[in-house]
Amino acid sequence: MSAAKRGAWFFAAFAVVALVLAGVVSYFADGDPDGLDHVTTRGCTEIEGRLQGACPAAHAEDHALADSPLADYTVGGDDGLTGLAGVLGVLATLVVSGGLFWSLRTRSRSGRDTSRGP
Repeated sequence: MSAAKRGAWFFAAFAVVALVLAGVVSYFADGDPDGLDHVTTRGCTEIEGRLQGACPAAHAEDHALADSPLADYTVGGDDGLTGLAGVLGVLATLVVSGGLFWSLRTRSRSGRDTSRGP
């Protein structure tokens, strides 16, 4: 098997594993992970939906893209579509990275010296 075919098989296997992890395994993740949230809210109390006190999260604000279509690992805010959000994220990442690597590969091949001489 040539190196190009091995690379293509590796990329395809990687894509399948990433899609399965994003689409299936993500449903088993905790919907309310509390590790970082819990630590950053120590020293504060919640009063009328706002944090009061001295903690790192007291002055936190929502991200500028909090209302974007794939925010909070959901599609359109629907918590039941976590797997779909993961699959869309994996596909977007594979397309962007694949396009970047393809363009770099094409550029490096065109810059090679193809003349054969002593």
